[in-house]
Amino acid sequence: AAFQPSRVSFSAVRAAPTMSSVSKPLAPAVDPCTLPGDPSLILSTNIDLGSEKVDFMKKCSKAIQAATGKPESYIAVCVNDKLDLIWGGEPTPCALGVLYSIGSISKENNGKLMAQLSELLEPLGVPKDRIYVNFFDVPRENVGWNGATFAG
Repeated sequence: AAFQPSRVSFSAVRAAPTMSSVSKPLAPAVDPCTLPGDPSLILSTNIDLGSEKVDFMKKCSKAIQAATGKPESYIAVCVNDKLDLIWGGEPTPCALGVLYSIGSISKENNGKLMAQLSELLEPLGVPKDRIYVNFFDVPRENVGWNGATFAG
């Protein structure tokens, strides 16, 4: 059955505060990396991926799955190629990206994904030292899908 965000309540993620726990941070009841959500990658580059674009996007999706542990069915990838981008004042091959995710942004995961994205882009002419990716951990209430947010 398809995931229905309206069936997930915030109480499934965190325990409700009580008078004795108000001064303590609330711990997640479950690992947020195992809950439905996205990661989504938006990658912009000035190279022309041509007929390799869809294959490249599929490889990015697999890399995100491997790095974050999220099911590939939740992963979205958008690649914009042939853009006007400069790096250091020069229009030589480069890439800029943003990865948004619910609960799977970490030093370890980000490092794994950065290495994999670099390995995918380097054979296409983008050197590893000309790739920036910003990683953002997004609260469930700030991610919408299927007419609701993942917080319900």
